[in-house]
Amino acid sequence: MTEPRAERYLFGLRIAPLTLAQAVERADEAISGRTRLLVAVVNAAKIAKLTTDTLLRESLLEADVTLADGQSVVWASRILRQPLPERVAGIDLFEGLLDLAHRKHLGVYLLGARPEVLAQLERAVAERWPGLELSGTRDGYFTDAQSADVAAEIREAQPDMLFLGITTPKKEIFLGTYADELGVPVMHGVGGSFDVLAGVTRRAPRGWQRLGMEWAYRVLQEPRRLWRRYLVTNLAFLALLTKELVRPRPLYPRSAEPNSTTPTELSIPR
Repeated sequence: MTEPRAERYLFGLRIAPLTLAQAVERADEAISGRTRLLVAVVNAAKIAKLTTDTLLRESLLEADVTLADGQSVVWASRILRQPLPERVAGIDLFEGLLDLAHRKHLGVYLLGARPEVLAQLERAVAERWPGLELSGTRDGYFTDAQSADVAAEIREAQPDMLFLGITTPKKEIFLGTYADELGVPVMHGVGGSFDVLAGVTRRAPRGWQRLGMEWAYRVLQEPRRLWRRYLVTNLAFLALLTKELVRPRPLYPRSAEPNSTTPTELSIPR
């Protein structure tokens, strides 16, 4: 069983000091106990947006565990003397949880991406994890008005894990709104990981990842679309880090403090 470790307080957030293996173990425990584990991951761009994007902030605060998806967040944690053990990239956790689902015959629901990318992802999953149970799939092109119907479809499918390959902040808002209604133990917004696993986009080589330069690798692939976005968010993150060194931001308030000793029980028995 995963040993509890003190949360780190960074940029107004509680971030769990878990390794990838510990995060997967925490998910396994949630599924075994039929309790909710809503996973959030943060990087420099999200932290920069939190100060002005109220919907994103409130949605992230709904998470049961928040992990550092960006290497820059790990480095900042050490500078701020709130050290995190390692980066837990969303795609690495996605693959680790698919390994768990395959090994333990758990149901998985895939929500997100364009229809053709989703079809490629299904083929890639079937090839890499033969026999893995897909409880359902749906592309990510639905309107806000359709969100309740999408949530109802997921609840009806009764998966053990839900992965959302949807952009920020749409995925955080969807989970923040419907997580308690879905009856799914493990929920994880994986962003562009669907595209990577489907083979549509390339992930940065390991060397780039270790140097915290995945963002630069993405810019090289799509310079016109991404250079300004990363320049702005990286500078904003550095400014926030400087402020954090001088005066740490108080924790963003949650609407209701969770009971750390009593996990949220799901409404759908299995």
